[in-house]
Amino acid sequence: MKLLLIEDNATMQTTLRRSFERRGIQVLGCEDGARALGMWQASLPDAVLLDLSLPGVDGLQVLSQARAAGLTTPVIVLTARGTVGDRILGLNTGADDYMAKPFDLDELEARVRALVRRSNQSELAASQSPVWCGMQVDRDSGAVYFAGQPMELAPRELAMLHALLGKPGHAMAKERLFELVFPGQKEVQPEAIEVVAYRLRKKIAHTGAQLVTLRGLGYLLKSTTA
Repeated sequence: MKLLLIEDNATMQTTLRRSFERRGIQVLGCEDGARALGMWQASLPDAVLLDLSLPGVDGLQVLSQARAAGLTTPVIVLTARGTVGDRILGLNTGADDYMAKPFDLDELEARVRALVRRSNQSELAASQSPVWCGMQVDRDSGAVYFAGQPMELAPRELAMLHALLGKPGHAMAKERLFELVFPGQKEVQPEAIEVVAYRLRKKIAHTGAQLVTLRGLGYLLKSTTA
């Protein structure tokens, strides 16, 4: 895990850096609000610990700029400003958590780890499509998983399954599937799509999904458990 610590108090920064590094967490330090956003963008940390009282550009401005730039890194605000109004302002600006100084180091570490864990889970969920008949497409890699395991599919079988999983239970025209499975390959005969469908049908037979041929219409995926 890598943290970006934006804190202008040298004693506080040294204390936090030593404490986290003893716990196996890498810490990058920044003492200046004006340089904080650049370091944030360059280092892409797993979490940010942000002091509000910074020289030049204060912590709320740094946080606002980061969110406007599309940085979604979890942020814990660390500050001596402990009023309810300050906490609300920080959270509304884009902070994920708030700890008033002085704080317990063990609690801070627990909050950091919890935030990073939730962030990773959210990113994983966002990268995956909904599960259908135990099958799920990873949008980042394009792989299709069944019951958590990658399915062994040839590229054309994978392209057909991607297309049909986009709208399971809905028919897709044979001509449209051909365009998706054989893009720009005018030399390939239209009947080749039937061979791909035959192979794919056998490979998904164990999933609870059935590849159905609709004469004159095309193909669809149907759940055998419905």
